[in-house]
Amino acid sequence: MLHKVRVTVLERMLNADLQRKYCADPESGKCPCCHEGDEFIFERCGDRDDFWHCGAGTLVRTDVKSGQSERMAGGFGGVTHAGSKGVPFCSEAWDAISRYIYTALQGGSIMHGWMRDERVMIACCNDGTRPVVFKIERLDYRALYIDGIKCGGCRERIRKALMEVQGVTDVKFRPEFTEAYLEHEMPDEALRQAAEGAGGYKVARID
Repeated sequence: MLHKVRVTVLERMLNADLQRKYCADPESGKCPCCHEGDEFIFERCGDRDDFWHCGAGTLVRTDVKSGQSERMAGGFGGVTHAGSKGVPFCSEAWDAISRYIYTALQGGSIMHGWMRDERVMIACCNDGTRPVVFKIERLDYRALYIDGIKCGGCRERIRKALMEVQGVTDVKFRPEFTEAYLEHEMPDEALRQAAEGAGGYKVARID
């Protein structure tokens, strides 16, 4: 079983009274580095190690339009979006969420006994004047190295066959292999039979 981590920004909060009382810029506002709905995917696969790079380049979805900015605390104009290319998470957020991300990337239980699903944690950054709430999810998958995929039609047939296996929640294709995301552990043979049964394909190996 292999693992990724999805981090989603649920909410940006603002304790305006605390900002006015304690901050150098009393009108700092909400955190400008993340936005509600931002989604980040962390991997440790091959030469890619998103944990080592503190989340730089992990942003996969945002509703913020290119060039849009907010005023940062301290009067800096423009905003560098956390997780965009070359940009890590801010230190306060990373300090709060990195332990859960690391645990999940190793396939561990993020918060057993506290959350309904031990693969999930709701965490918050350390800035008490404008905290950001994150949802952290462990994504479990198997990598299928399938010979014979030649076109979009092949991918669609394989996707449909794998999605019919109970416990498979999603299927994604990469140049080297096919990712089958799982709700729970299952025998390799179930995935192998589904992929090869889609017609004329051979599963060379499953990681």
